[in-house]
Amino acid sequence: MKEQRGFVSFMGLALDEARAAARRGEVPVGAVIVGPAGTVVARAGNRTRELSDPTAHAEILAIREACRLAGSERLGGHDLYVTLEPCPMCAAAISAARIGRLYYGAADPKSGGVAVGARVFSHPQCHHAPEVYDGIGAGEAEALLRGFFALRRN
Repeated sequence: MKEQRGFVSFMGLALDEARAAARRGEVPVGAVIVGPAGTVVARAGNRTRELSDPTAHAEILAIREACRLAGSERLGGHDLYVTLEPCPMCAAAISAARIGRLYYGAADPKSGGVAVGARVFSHPQCHHAPEVYDGIGAGEAEALLRGFFALRRN
């Protein structure tokens, strides 16, 4: 992980979105997109069940909204905070949107697409790879996920 001077984390807002997703019965993943001026431009939590849409991951929903507001399919200079390592689908969308920096909390050894599994940003066909910072708020993100799935198993 690279050091950034004057770093201000927006992971707390992503965790708020993850908690809201859990209250809706969704897997607790939240995402926040911050624009070049350091302001939040979009935020979302998972809504796959609510929308009956397997692509309604927090990252995808936040990217869609940020692109709509920007009037562009590209989000250069934007940062994405997400509570869980993006899956391959979301990593590909992050690349396509040209997001500048990705900050994520918990690693996803089962379905991750950044540090494990597909490693989308390392693939030779990846057109854009953001700077990646992992482990931001990982403990709280992991606890949310563990608690959510523990309740489902009982």
